[in-house]
Amino acid sequence: MGALKLEVAASVSAIPARDWQACAGDANPTVHHDFFRALEESGSASAETGWTPRHLVARTAGGEIAGILPAYLKSHSFGEYVFDHSWADAFERAGGDYYPKLQIAVPFTPVPGPRLLLADPQAGPALLDAAADAVEAAGLSSAHATFIAPGQVPVFEAAGWLIRTDQQFHWQNRGYRDFQDFLDQLASRKRKAIRKERQTALASGLEIRCLTGPELEEAHWDAMWRFYQHTGARKWGRPYLTRDAFARLAGTMADKVLLVLAFRAGKPVAGALNLIGQDTLYGRYWGATEHHGCLHFEVCYYQAIAWAIDRGLARVEAGAQGEHKLARGYEPTTTFSAHWIRHPAFRRAVANFLEQERRAVAAGMEYLGHFTPFRRGPLGGGSAGEGEDEGDHD
Repeated sequence: MGALKLEVAASVSAIPARDWQACAGDANPTVHHDFFRALEESGSASAETGWTPRHLVARTAGGEIAGILPAYLKSHSFGEYVFDHSWADAFERAGGDYYPKLQIAVPFTPVPGPRLLLADPQAGPALLDAAADAVEAAGLSSAHATFIAPGQVPVFEAAGWLIRTDQQFHWQNRGYRDFQDFLDQLASRKRKAIRKERQTALASGLEIRCLTGPELEEAHWDAMWRFYQHTGARKWGRPYLTRDAFARLAGTMADKVLLVLAFRAGKPVAGALNLIGQDTLYGRYWGATEHHGCLHFEVCYYQAIAWAIDRGLARVEAGAQGEHKLARGYEPTTTFSAHWIRHPAFRRAVANFLEQERRAVAAGMEYLGHFTPFRRGPLGGGSAGEGEDEGDHD
C-alpha cells in the first residue's frame, strides 16, 4: 500500500459520501455517511453539544481514501453508554484535565459496529497510531473507541489499546419459520408469559403497525419525535437528537428505518424507531404518551422479533441495558471498547481496573446465561426476572 497521508476532517460532509461508503460498507446503517450527516448537520453532534468532529482520514499516495476513523473531541462523557465518569473524577482529583478527550464513536448510539472504516485493512494500524499521536500532540488525557465490532478488537489490542468489556442483550434467529416457531423453543411457562404479555398489550384495542420507506409519513415522524422527547426528558433531562435529525433521517434513510407504532382510535400513542441493517434490526428509540401494560415489550421486542423472522434477519439488537430482556428471548452478548491512556500511571490504574472488570463481566454473563427462557440451546434454560423497564430501548 505504501506510505499513507493522515489528515483530519472537521465534518463528515467534508468527506465525499462515495469514499466514506467505500470504507464503511452498507451492512450497518449506524456507520452510514447519511447517519453521521443527520447527527452533525442537525446540530445534535456539534461543538455546541460537546461533540466536535475530528474524523481521521488515511489517504494513499495517489490521494484515495484507504480508511476513516470517525472521531470527536468530547468535553464531557454523556451520550456514550460506556461510562468513564469515575475515571474522569479520579484523574482530575489527581490534578489532571480529563477533558477534552478523543472519542471514536457513533454519537448517542450504543450499537456495535466497525470503528475503523477501512477500504484497505492495512490502514487500520496507521489510523490508530494517528489517534494516539493526536492525543500526545494536543496533550489530551485519552482516546476511547466504543462499541467496537468484535472482529476489530484485535487490531486495537495489537496497537496497545486497553480493552474493556460489557454486555448487551441480543436476539438470535436460529432459522425460525415464524414467531410461533420461536415460541415453541421456549420453556412452557415462558411461552405462556409472552402470550399473556402480547394479549395484555393489545387489550385496550390498540393497533400495531410496522412502517418503513415510503410508508412513513410526516405525521409518523412527528409522533415518534414526541415519544422520543417524552422518554429523553424522563431519562436524561434533554433528548440528544434534535427534531431536524429525525427530519434528515426521514429524507435520506427512510428505507433503513422501521417505525413500530401503536395506535388507539387512529392516534399514535407509542412507538419504537429501529434501523434496518443487512442482517440485523437495531432497536434505537422508544417512547409513549399513554401507559398500557406490556406495550413496551410488544412494540420494542416482540414486533421486532416477528419482523426480523419474516425478513430472514439474523438478529435483533435491542440497545443498552435491560436484564428483563432475557425473559423475552434476548441473550447476553459481550460488547467491547478500547482505550488509549496517555499518562503512564493513570494507564496502569485503568489497566488494573479493566482486568478485574472483565472477569466480573464474564462471570455475570455466565450466570445470566442460565436464565434464558429456552427449553434447549447453547446457553441453557431457566427463569428470568419479569421486571418492566419502560425507559429502555435507549
